[in-house]
Amino acid sequence: MADYHKWIREYDTLTDADRRLMQARIAQLKLRPLISIIMPVYNVSERWLRRAIESVRQQLYPHWELCIADDHSTKRHIRRVLEEYAQADSRIKVGFRPERGHISAASNTALALATGDFVAFLDHDDELAPHALYLVAEEINAHPDAELIYSDEDKIDTAGVRFEPHFKSDWNPDLFYSINFISHLAIYRAARVKHLGGLRRGFEGSQDYDLALRVIEQIPETSIRHIPHVLYHWRAISGSVALGFNEKQYAHERARQALRAHLERGGKQARVEADFSIYHRFVYPVRTPAPLVSLIVGTRDRVELLCQTVVSVLAQTDYAPLELIIVNNQSREPETLAYLDEIKQDARVRVVDYDAPFNFSALNNLGVGQAQGEIVGLINNDIKLISSGWLREMVSHALRSEIGAVGAKLYYADSLIQHAGVVLGIGGVAGHAHKYQSRRDRGYMGRAQLLQNFSAVTGACLITRREVYREVGGFDETNLPIAFNDVDFCLRVRARGYRILWTPYAELYHLESASRGLDTTPEQRARFQRECAFMQLRWGDALSQDPYYNPNLTLKAENFALAFPPRAAQPWRELAADGASRDADVHSTR
Repeated sequence: MADYHKWIREYDTLTDADRRLMQARIAQLKLRPLISIIMPVYNVSERWLRRAIESVRQQLYPHWELCIADDHSTKRHIRRVLEEYAQADSRIKVGFRPERGHISAASNTALALATGDFVAFLDHDDELAPHALYLVAEEINAHPDAELIYSDEDKIDTAGVRFEPHFKSDWNPDLFYSINFISHLAIYRAARVKHLGGLRRGFEGSQDYDLALRVIEQIPETSIRHIPHVLYHWRAISGSVALGFNEKQYAHERARQALRAHLERGGKQARVEADFSIYHRFVYPVRTPAPLVSLIVGTRDRVELLCQTVVSVLAQTDYAPLELIIVNNQSREPETLAYLDEIKQDARVRVVDYDAPFNFSALNNLGVGQAQGEIVGLINNDIKLISSGWLREMVSHALRSEIGAVGAKLYYADSLIQHAGVVLGIGGVAGHAHKYQSRRDRGYMGRAQLLQNFSAVTGACLITRREVYREVGGFDETNLPIAFNDVDFCLRVRARGYRILWTPYAELYHLESASRGLDTTPEQRARFQRECAFMQLRWGDALSQDPYYNPNLTLKAENFALAFPPRAAQPWRELAADGASRDADVHSTR
């Protein structure tokens, strides 16, 4: 909490200079859309109602209208306050419903008052940041085809103290199916919302989730935009979900109802389950008959580790058909060689020799080249399974045409997290999300427990379609023989238009580098530095602009801590600086 208060003071408190720059920028905007703010009201405290309305009136961007619908409130102050504001500001429109209809009906009454190009939704006790609509207008000018825009948010208590910021991912479809991160602040193109009939009755409590699901079905992903600034303050008071997710249990079932309806409309073969508190899980089927999976394991001696992995795959994994391709990298110990001869007797096992210095990329490329399966999996020889369904879970996602690679949740021997997805930019290239957190930790905003998209996953346990592996040319065995080859592979897969998916429902132990050891010699450290430099050369700014990791979060650690300073763009300052630079250039040429 103290860190966030410091972060607000240093990076999220508007100065007079900021306000002047924003106002000057607003005057320069080519597009100045009218934004209609939809606010249903019912029996809210006068204090919070006034705070919500005043937060709109204090917007630096003046091109708005506030459309309020009172849902037949019984508290007398509601009509008095609303009529007062409607008389004081012509941009405030008020409708009074003759009967109680609940939040969807009241929102639609407010929507009927709207004449704007875009609509935004504000709860009757929450607040907008003063620069919220300005940054929305900036986003619309930068992306005129935007259909759906959402921002970061935090919570605010009764004393006006802000806490628990939610710094969100850019558009992350699989995470969105696990949790509605669009609300709040959510802004939609008005014509789209009205075409869909507004908010639907029967989904109260998750009517915003249902609307978002219906909208994303009709628009390209490129028209979904994320503003990485805290523009919405969610009031944490008794009865509000902001205070506790258990406040409105019915809302979570309504959310799953909306998700099921979304699947039905899209003809998607999956089922929705409740999972880990208030979250949701999509379970995808594996077709019948199931495809052959070829698992590639590179190994050098350490027979006790290899035996453990082989048993995990052949005896404890609840999946068939599969084949195990062991790439033997110069094993010398008699026990290992005897074990390799023994397991070759199993028709599901083949042993391929790689007689050259260790090269993780080359080992896996050789193994995939020998694979017969439609699905190929790379697993280290220091993997031990936790549950038998790990492979079925991963294959179910690898079979989805939009998914290019699937990663698992991996733990150290003490059950602390070793891998829960890869974040670009940490340490200069990439790091593992939620590293060293406990197995049952929610992680940042639940992300240690939720199915989601990442920019990359580790090659210690990676499943993909063989055609995708070949399409991108496999691992780069020339430039990345040891480190970051999995990250590079995933980035090339993403460049082909596929998504990378991480699932927490495939859990395994990974005794990291147990067989090969860590990089400790001068030669190994020098090789690692070369691989870091190559990644930075090949991928450049992409390594510091991970779309699935918010620029307000640190690149110095793997724990989703706040960034000091943040990397989020500040267009009002940047454009002013560009203008000053151009003026200086003009003067210098006179």
